[in-house]
Amino acid sequence: MATPSTTSKDQEPLPSLLTIGQLSTRGGIAASALRFYESQGLLQTSRSVKNQRLYERDTLRRVALIRAAQELGLSLDEIKSALDVLPDDRNATPDDWKAMAKHWRSKLDERVVIIERLRNDSSECIGCGCMTLESCKRDNPQDVAYKLGHGAQYWSGHTPADAAAAAVAVKVKRNPLSGR
Repeated sequence: MATPSTTSKDQEPLPSLLTIGQLSTRGGIAASALRFYESQGLLQTSRSVKNQRLYERDTLRRVALIRAAQELGLSLDEIKSALDVLPDDRNATPDDWKAMAKHWRSKLDERVVIIERLRNDSSECIGCGCMTLESCKRDNPQDVAYKLGHGAQYWSGHTPADAAAAAVAVKVKRNPLSGR
């Protein structure tokens, strides 16, 4: 059960339960988003005797985590899967948060690599099929990266060698942009 927390003897204790308005204000997020997160199973709430939503104070951390994860491009399903690792019956401990972080570490590591490529390699061919740079003609001749899939293939971890090998191995997949 939640107990009020204090920061010093001179101050009023912080409320252990927050209304949706308080959580919205402190968390910097619309109340409608909080209701949506609740409907998706990302947040839990209790109700007051007047049927008002009440959130445990640690929900602030969950909201901050959800927002940060969304900014990094993680889906709500990925976020929910990670949050499901946390306990429902008590505030999460540092060990609980570490366990949750392990849940999506590999996905975040993939994002870091893509971010670094975006930051560092934007002046070279990215395997998107634009064919506008000199390096595109060298690293993606005839848009062979299309054989690997859609989008910027070299940002997603493939190399020009992968594209060349795929072009040899899969001659039946035609590039719809080539006109042939």
